[in-house]
Amino acid sequence: MKKIAILTSGGDAPGMNACVRACVRYAIAKDVDVYGVERGYVGLLNNKINFMSTRSVSDIVHRGGTILKTARCPEFIDVEYQQQAAETLQAYGIDSLIVIGGDGSFRGAKDLSDNCGINVVAIPATIDNDLDYTDFTIGFDTSVNTVLNAINNLRDTMGSHDRVSLLEVMGRKCGDIALYAALAGGAEFCLTPEVPYNIDEIAKTLVKSRKRGKTSNMIIFAEGAGDRDEICRRLEDHTGLSVKTTTLGYVQRGGSPTMADRVLASRMAVKAVDLMIEGKTNRAIGVKDNNIFDMDISEALAFEHRFNHELYKVMNILAR
Repeated sequence: MKKIAILTSGGDAPGMNACVRACVRYAIAKDVDVYGVERGYVGLLNNKINFMSTRSVSDIVHRGGTILKTARCPEFIDVEYQQQAAETLQAYGIDSLIVIGGDGSFRGAKDLSDNCGINVVAIPATIDNDLDYTDFTIGFDTSVNTVLNAINNLRDTMGSHDRVSLLEVMGRKCGDIALYAALAGGAEFCLTPEVPYNIDEIAKTLVKSRKRGKTSNMIIFAEGAGDRDEICRRLEDHTGLSVKTTTLGYVQRGGSPTMADRVLASRMAVKAVDLMIEGKTNRAIGVKDNNIFDMDISEALAFEHRFNHELYKVMNILAR
């Protein structure tokens, strides 16, 4: 009987559990034995591998985080550790591994395939949505909805006090969370790493807005878009308005996954298991125009960062 292992690696993302659940149950339905690796690549190095049944993944589809746990493993860049991980899998008779995570996790999977002969399939799960070969990654939709809830709450108090709110969101060097949250939340400004912005112009717009009777404004700020504190200071100096900052931080990683993330995770899991059964390796799962597809991991990682500038223009038009 074929045996496969599953691990989650890197930053956790809502929907990882839904993906693990679908992988396990679909594989078992296809007469495949499934093993779960605890704490990502660290678990492979420490022999933290457990047999999984359908009961192992009961009552987890609605939970954020990952029941398999996750961890960073910087030493995995060295071939000797990759070989150690491969030997751990081979000791269990496992030749195939499903990796659920972001770009660093993908690189680890590729190394296991290239250097150690392990069949690997990678599933994109990161709230940042920064794997550009795919339209969306697991966890992104839930994270944006978490930001939307914060926007709604902040508007209430900012309106009561006639203040400007600057809400900092995650995303590393990718502004997708900020952009989608700004558009859906009706924010007046969105600052991202991909689009240059002029603080003086923003300040002038805030002053004009105040003169028209609009007493509160919302600025969505992507964490890689500059010095948040300096931006706030300059806005206050140029406008005389009170600018209050809120940083959501890791609250964006948690919470029950949305319907969109649960369904996406399940569809990608099924595709991954089918590829494993076919003996495919070095494959990355993605979604394009709502269709699930697979491609070589190397090609997936080689995609240049793309930002939806048209959507950004629409957001700015609607914000005014």
